[in-house]
Amino acid sequence: MLSIEQVQQDTRHAFEEWKELNYLKQGDIFVVGCSTSEVAGEHIGTSGNEQIARALFEEMEVFKQETGVHLAFQGCEHINRALVIERGVLNAKGLDEVAVVPVRKAGGSMASYAYKHFDDPVLVEEITADAGLDIGDTLIGMHLKRVAVPVRLKQKSIGYAHVTSARTRPKLIGGARAVYEVAESEHCD
Repeated sequence: MLSIEQVQQDTRHAFEEWKELNYLKQGDIFVVGCSTSEVAGEHIGTSGNEQIARALFEEMEVFKQETGVHLAFQGCEHINRALVIERGVLNAKGLDEVAVVPVRKAGGSMASYAYKHFDDPVLVEEITADAGLDIGDTLIGMHLKRVAVPVRLKQKSIGYAHVTSARTRPKLIGGARAVYEVAESEHCD
C-alpha cells in the first residue's frame, strides 16, 4: 500500500532534481498537472485523494519558496483545464480571471486543495508557463510556452503515477546564418 511518506519523498526527489538542473529563475511560472487517483494507483479521475494532494502541495510549496517560482495548478477537463494561481500572478501577468471553483469531482483534488490553501486564489483559463511537471499524464502541454523541451528526471514516478517534465526555451528563428548566442567580442560598443 502506498504511504503518504512515499508520496512526499518521491515529490521531494523530483523537485530537488528541478532545482539542481538550474533551468528556473525567480518569477517563472511552473505549471503542475496532477491526478491524485493515479498517484494512488487508480485510474485518473476515479479516486481523488486530499491527503495525497496535501502531501504534494506541501513539497511544492517548499520548492516555490526555495526557487521563487510561481505555481499554477491545472484542473481537470471538467473545468476545461483551468488553472489555480495566486491573484498576484494574475495581476503581474495581465491574465483574465474566470468564474469557477475547483472541487474534487470537477477540477480534481490537487487543484481543489491548492484553491483552498493559496493566500488569494483565482482561476485562469490559460497560461503560458516556463516549465512544468505532469503527474499522472494529465496533459499540461497546452499551458507551456512554445518551445517545450522534455526534461528527463531520474524520478520517473510519484507514487504509482508516471511523471513527465518539460521546460521551455525561446524559438530559434532565422536561417543558416542566424546566431543564437552573443559572443563576448560581438557586444556592441
